[in-house]
Amino acid sequence: MLFSFAALLALWQVAASLWPSRSFPTPVIVFDTFIAETVSGDLPYHLGITLWRVAAAFFLAMIIGSAIGILLGSRRHLDQFFNPWVTLFLNIPALVIIVLAYVWFGLNEAAAIGAVAVNKIPNVVVTMREGTRAIDPRFSEMAAVYRFGPLDRLRHVVLPQLQPYFAAASRSGISLIWKIVLVVELLGRSNGVGFQIHLFFQLFDVAAILAYTLAFVAVMLLIEFALVQPLEHASTRWRRRAA
Repeated sequence: MLFSFAALLALWQVAASLWPSRSFPTPVIVFDTFIAETVSGDLPYHLGITLWRVAAAFFLAMIIGSAIGILLGSRRHLDQFFNPWVTLFLNIPALVIIVLAYVWFGLNEAAAIGAVAVNKIPNVVVTMREGTRAIDPRFSEMAAVYRFGPLDRLRHVVLPQLQPYFAAASRSGISLIWKIVLVVELLGRSNGVGFQIHLFFQLFDVAAILAYTLAFVAVMLLIEFALVQPLEHASTRWRRRAA
């Protein structure tokens, strides 16, 4: 993997050297800009603000979307009634939801985070609904025989079988939410990575745009490899693996 990234940087350096332009800076220039923005404190501040919005919208979408998805997957009549609603929200463009949230609720933090969460909730609902439908009924029958209460049934029967679906929804959620957060910041916030990218776009500062973008992508990759994947591996150790 490191060799692959090194090859990409080398290709970038060669291409930028063959076509010297302010619109296509070399990796060295981008790195110098990254250092300057970090030392000044601007990049850590705006990066932290964006990560806070990503985390808030992610947890909000996962909690609400999982609850609705499990409910619809276990109640056929509710699923039949609300399925058109889910389909409708799945196909509303993210930009429309963001604009309407700002128009209806104002240019504030709640509207920004809520708009991002609303964009992700339908995807979580669909994933968790399909997972609930795929639950093995034999485990439910066993829980009934042993007279499991609702909490024990949820903890020992439902959630372990839904874990792969929850992991899939989480992974796709992170990749989608952070992209939408940047759009939300660009349209209606006065801080964050998206706001900074918009500012540097107006100044035609491509090096700064790439510095902020790559810094944020690096943090999201770190979260993926250092947090999401280890948690997913730990939560699936109980499953029987193929020989």
